[in-house]
Amino acid sequence: MNTFNIRKIQLLSEHSINRIAAGEVIERPASAVKELVENSIDAGATHIEVTYGHGGKALIKVVDDGHGIPQEELLLAIQRHATSKITDLNIDDINTLGFRGEALPSMGAAGQLSITSRFHHSDSAYCVTVQAGKISPVKPAALGQGTMIELTHLFHSTPARLKFLKSDQAEARAITDIVRSLALAAPHISFSLYEKSSANDRRKVFSLMESDQESFLSKERLNRLVDSKFTENSFMIEGEINDAKIQGYCSYPTYHRGSASALFFFVNNRPVRDKLLIGALRGAYADVIPKQKYPLAVLYIHYPPQLVDVNVHPSKTEVRFKNPALIRTLIIQTIKEKLTEVGYVSAPIISTQFLDKLNRDTPTSSESSSRPDSETQVPKTSGQSHLIDDFKPSQNMFQSDVDHHIAQLQDQEVNYPMGVAFVQLHKNYIVSQTTNGFIIVDQHAAHERIVYERLKQHWSEKKPETLSCLVPQVIELTNSEVEILLEIASELKELGLVIEPFGNDAICIREIPAILNNTPTEPLIRDLLDGLEEGKGIDLIDEKMNEVISRISCHGSIRSGRVLTVKEMNELLREMEKTPLSGQCNHGRPTYVEFKLNDIESLFGRK
Repeated sequence: MNTFNIRKIQLLSEHSINRIAAGEVIERPASAVKELVENSIDAGATHIEVTYGHGGKALIKVVDDGHGIPQEELLLAIQRHATSKITDLNIDDINTLGFRGEALPSMGAAGQLSITSRFHHSDSAYCVTVQAGKISPVKPAALGQGTMIELTHLFHSTPARLKFLKSDQAEARAITDIVRSLALAAPHISFSLYEKSSANDRRKVFSLMESDQESFLSKERLNRLVDSKFTENSFMIEGEINDAKIQGYCSYPTYHRGSASALFFFVNNRPVRDKLLIGALRGAYADVIPKQKYPLAVLYIHYPPQLVDVNVHPSKTEVRFKNPALIRTLIIQTIKEKLTEVGYVSAPIISTQFLDKLNRDTPTSSESSSRPDSETQVPKTSGQSHLIDDFKPSQNMFQSDVDHHIAQLQDQEVNYPMGVAFVQLHKNYIVSQTTNGFIIVDQHAAHERIVYERLKQHWSEKKPETLSCLVPQVIELTNSEVEILLEIASELKELGLVIEPFGNDAICIREIPAILNNTPTEPLIRDLLDGLEEGKGIDLIDEKMNEVISRISCHGSIRSGRVLTVKEMNELLREMEKTPLSGQCNHGRPTYVEFKLNDIESLFGRK
């Protein structure tokens, strides 16, 4: 016979409740920094200073010049669910970063907390401390306008939580990332971040002045917080659909990273990490960037607060939208329109990186002078002799044509954006001269994009051709999955995919788009269901079709190794100027590299 240890149901102590809540709200030192800085922003601060020690485990200190906390409310501020941000009447209309009233009591339960504040109408400052859940009486203190909060010995009362923290360096990086994100969320506030290694040693991590209110995103702040080359390799976007608005900066497709570390999303100025938003951004770049890469972006979405649920998780980093499809459409449509508008432009950093490599590989004058005379007179490095041999006009051009072409370049101004073709290198690279430099074009990659965009346009302008399945394919699913697919059956039919119910737990595929003839249908349906959960929906059908079109365009474009006449090269350049997104091929690689005359002259020491 089994025996059970029967226990009575009982209320936990307030201290135990706070310790449990602390594990949800304060997951690591960076979480505490986030909560405190958000409180400072909500308090109307114009300057916020953050100091941490040993990755935030030993010390977190946040000082602001906000409106402060009245003496009579200090004790209330460290009680759970006590907040000045919302009331019972406006709990669904949240316009502040903080609102749950859990952060300060959670910190008091997880470490030693000290709050010193001077209310803006008061002549004196007051202090309260919390240690292991025990609250001290409120006492007078010395402080100018604002609030200073110190959190020390974080998680020392819960060793199990402490041992799961990462190294000091890793936790410090997480704190820096949090402050970076909040500094982007509040460009009108100046920020200072310091690392304290000893009692008298404090190192400045970064310091930012507030941005001009007229320009909500200063280029200086963006470059310092996102990437030093961000603004010169990105474009600004603005869009609006109904009550939803978006503005911000996105990088050119050829300027990307291997992770999502440089993606910053803000919903009503709240920093968030949301799968829907990341998925929508990747959807906008779907056929212009490699699948395993991410663009760099800083995007601000404004949506009526009552239509956004920010109370999904205690950390407040996730949100849910009343109409997620609208937000996804807003992001994809706005970015795609701008990508089409910037057209053939490639990220300037591509040229910069190439020139930097040349500078690194070019021997200095001292190195050259130390070599034997024979070596300095006739330098031979890998590839140079081939380059010299190939640096001549295409072999199918008559010499008179070459002379005439050179004369044209000398006599008239080259005013085409992609320049005038001059020579073909290695039967694959076109060199063109512009008004202030020259361009090298990968002929296969460039033509591949041109053919791809033509095929896409042809596909979008006509009704999709479909193929009837000789043997209709039955795919077994769950009842709920069948219902989800049948809800969009009419939209799928417009794209050429005809499905019908087959009992309660399966669907039957009757027709498929002709272009997807060799694409397995069951994985497509599975991907479609996954996409619907992420807010992608039927966009996945378009993505699959684009993949097929991309393969067709790759095989139908000018191949590497084909010799082109000057006329053919120039025709290709003119097509690039007219074709959207021609700055990168279908796989996200750059189609050309541009070199400015100033950079070339610097390379040769002429400047």
